[in-house]
Amino acid sequence: MSPASEPADLPAASPRDAGLPAARRHDDELLAASHRAAELPAALQRAQAEFGRHLAAERGLSRHTVRAYLGDVRSLLEHAGACGITEPSELDVAVLRSWLARQRALGQARASLARRGAAARTFTAFAHARGWLARDPGPLLGMPRPHRTLPDVLRQDEMAAVLEAAAGDARAQAASAGGQPGPPALALRDTAVMELLYATGIRVSELCGLDVSDVDHERRCVRVLGKGSRERTVPMGLPADRALIRWRQAGRPVLVTGASGNALFLGARGGRLDPRTARRLVHRRLAAVQGGPDTGPHGLRHTAATHLLEGGADLRSVQEILGHSSLATTQIYTHVSIERLRSSYRQAHPRA
Repeated sequence: MSPASEPADLPAASPRDAGLPAARRHDDELLAASHRAAELPAALQRAQAEFGRHLAAERGLSRHTVRAYLGDVRSLLEHAGACGITEPSELDVAVLRSWLARQRALGQARASLARRGAAARTFTAFAHARGWLARDPGPLLGMPRPHRTLPDVLRQDEMAAVLEAAAGDARAQAASAGGQPGPPALALRDTAVMELLYATGIRVSELCGLDVSDVDHERRCVRVLGKGSRERTVPMGLPADRALIRWRQAGRPVLVTGASGNALFLGARGGRLDPRTARRLVHRRLAAVQGGPDTGPHGLRHTAATHLLEGGADLRSVQEILGHSSLATTQIYTHVSIERLRSSYRQAHPRA
């Protein structure tokens, strides 16, 4: 799919400029979840609704995370209702275990079981804190450990080829535009997106939420609003900075409309770039270069982290750059680097 044929941007709200409408949409989602729970006993319905409000308002989780938690807790409460339970106080570890056992019998993967178990433990801890449960049965619930698979990452030469191909396409679009400014502008945007994702390791949702004022060209860094509304400042290299300047000077003004607001990256119709559109363009750019894995946008995050560690960055710095709340999450990238070292060793050492 060429940039010129990019589908119309889908509505996406930035955490910064969504404001009250975003909050209302979020409340609507919680209300819809409550309506779907109409067949549950009234006390379980109220518990589910209170839990959703707690996750959104008190813990500040994203609406996607809240939706996932509510879906898992909804499944638990449906199972509890089928067991004759009508009050949260009646939940015990036997119900939790039978629910997970049923999920396993239905063919849920280990990762899904682990996620659902974590959601159940979060819910029972909340219920215990609210006084609905005399004792929290969550810690007694054993959960399967998900298989941790190493993420696919691109080699440095593969990543360089991807970025050069994107820049080359931007040059080609500019030379053959024939008076049509749209395709060159989108090509400049794509190049800036690819450069920034690789330079900073930020998530696609974080990239799409960036405003123009979040970029500091003098210090070469971007201000990112991450998970849990935690803000961090991430440095970027000179190639990414130059790509952003070209996009802001020659690309963004072509696409900007009254609906653009302060959004840094825009879609084909001038609205804020939607994460789904961003993911499609990343897959398209990766697929254009043969020989490397199509890892998608999250693969670029893995690639950036791995290349940082291979270049000598310490684990704490990489944790700060990626916005991980736990160092354990970042440590997977050390395993990636070790595997790459082992592969090189086996290929190069005469007595490997």
